[in-house]
Amino acid sequence: MTTTVRLDAGRNASPYLYGEEAVAVARVLEAGQYGHTDVTEEFERRIASFLGVRDAVAVMSGTAALHTALLAAEVGSGHEVVVPSMTFCATVQAILAVGATPVFVDIDPATLCATDQLVMDAVTDRTRAVMPVLFGGRAIDLTPIRPELAERRIAVIEDAAHAFGSLGGARRVGASGDLTCFSFGPIKNLTCGQGGILIPRDPHDAATIRRIRMLGVVQSQAERAKTTAYGVEGFGLRYQMSGINAAIGLAQLDHFEKAETTRRILWRAYRRALAGLDGVTLVDVDPDRSVPHLCQVLVSHRDEVHARMTTRGIGVGVHYPPNHLQPAFAEWRRDLPATEQAGREILSLPFHQHLTENDIDRVVTVLGQALKTGGAGSCARS
Repeated sequence: MTTTVRLDAGRNASPYLYGEEAVAVARVLEAGQYGHTDVTEEFERRIASFLGVRDAVAVMSGTAALHTALLAAEVGSGHEVVVPSMTFCATVQAILAVGATPVFVDIDPATLCATDQLVMDAVTDRTRAVMPVLFGGRAIDLTPIRPELAERRIAVIEDAAHAFGSLGGARRVGASGDLTCFSFGPIKNLTCGQGGILIPRDPHDAATIRRIRMLGVVQSQAERAKTTAYGVEGFGLRYQMSGINAAIGLAQLDHFEKAETTRRILWRAYRRALAGLDGVTLVDVDPDRSVPHLCQVLVSHRDEVHARMTTRGIGVGVHYPPNHLQPAFAEWRRDLPATEQAGREILSLPFHQHLTENDIDRVVTVLGQALKTGGAGSCARS
């Protein structure tokens, strides 16, 4: 069962289903496994095996994963968290949810990711965590600064919402030893309908994360069924992933090799089609090592181009308006020139597995027409 969404105006991305998801969900419903069940635990084991890690802890969303990771790292009031402004607002909201202060950093305009030096320049005595964002699916190499971060007991919490399946070094993202957070929302490389997962650093972190995601209760559901009491040993939230969502994820995981291959083929098709188009800079996601989540370009007169393409039925988007310029986060605003420039120019082209190479050619043709109409082709970067 697949949908027919391709270039619909207003839809920059679309979930891709393989047909087994509905059957898997029906099986869970028939068994009455609505909450956190053995289906969820099977999903955790399968994800851990796929990534080559010891453990994985499933939660109800990517935002819940970020929030839980910060709690597990004991980040709270009075602490600072270094984070790029160029990310979805959920990253910042998770920091505020634990009472910490976001310290926004700038990006490399070629990748839209923070660099190790930009991160390190923002670290202070109050820094308790750094939160690199693996933008568009591209892994970030913090190897040069990891020893100093570890010496200063600063946690590295990877926001890998875009990067499930990508490589970091010789292994999949998540296998580096950091607290890594994935999102399995509707349009991610792998979807659970809604969901997320944390990759803990060690068994102690895993136990802490499991306690937090179950309201501070330490006994499993099976253990609680055998007794008249249970223990609440700390603060927690109801963040477990349901068996329904896990069933969708398991069906998706069976086809992930196809998903990563298709997404790389489509991104490279965009790169070829855009090569001769003046006034456009393609944001590099390193498709040889990443599983691309977005296909983005930088253009001048972005808002005009966006409007013209939408009028022509092409679902373009903006990922993302810089967070340090958002009203809710104005208290922490600072000068971030590369982020602000990208925020004015960034345009997300349709990118999902329903696309064909003919669709991509049409998108690029309409983009070229929109640039010429608006005189927007004067600001390309080399």
